[in-house]
Amino acid sequence: MITIKGRNRLSDADIVIWASSLVPNDLLSYCSTSATILDSSGMTLEDVLEVYLQECSRRIVRLHSGDPSVYGAVQEQIDFCIGNQIDFEIIPGVTSLAAASAVLQRELTIPGLSQSIVFTRLAGKTSASMPDRESVSAYSRIGGTLGIFLSGARPKELQDELLCEGSAFDMSTPAAIIVKATWRDQKIIRTTVGSLAREMAGCGVNRTVLVLVGAVLSGPTTRSHLYSPDYSHRFRKRSLPGTTTGRPVNCQPWEAPRQ
Repeated sequence: MITIKGRNRLSDADIVIWASSLVPNDLLSYCSTSATILDSSGMTLEDVLEVYLQECSRRIVRLHSGDPSVYGAVQEQIDFCIGNQIDFEIIPGVTSLAAASAVLQRELTIPGLSQSIVFTRLAGKTSASMPDRESVSAYSRIGGTLGIFLSGARPKELQDELLCEGSAFDMSTPAAIIVKATWRDQKIIRTTVGSLAREMAGCGVNRTVLVLVGAVLSGPTTRSHLYSPDYSHRFRKRSLPGTTTGRPVNCQPWEAPRQ
């Protein structure tokens, strides 16, 4: 998925630096036939920055995965552009977690079940960058909804951390394994924390894997207050006794914007 603004920037780009391992090549169909496409999967940061520096007079799109603010390795590029006085803009995309919620058809915050979502990952090769207080086991003791990235290669370790001493999760807690959400070859496996390691090992994929954990994935839902007839807020009064009809506050007739 891509935003309209992102699509438009692709259409106008002279150069596209494309993260092929994380972004489907279908999106390149929006590019001009005259655009230069560079695959960043074989490039270092220095390679990318050199393009920015040498081609700064041209329109460059750095096509990251869904949302560059989440494990996007984008801050060093921002710092470089600022330091070298290169004009740029950041166009947010759609996180794989948001895409996963959509394909699972589950809201990730449900009253009484979870009101918080944590994006996290196992420490792995980059363990030095992971503060101890932010481990999967630390967040498991809090509960809520977890979206676990970059951890598909170590299913047993992930399951062990989710079931650590004092965890808010147990063997029966719902979990979902989502591979390439919204891609043509997406894969969805609904399971439990107790079966997570086996299902992850058996799915045949250890990259581009997102794991969701929490009661919201299959737990009983409670109606939100937001649209309840007996609940009021700044835009709507409570419904009159015996009715469920909305009563807007100071409602003005809607008019289509003038062209």
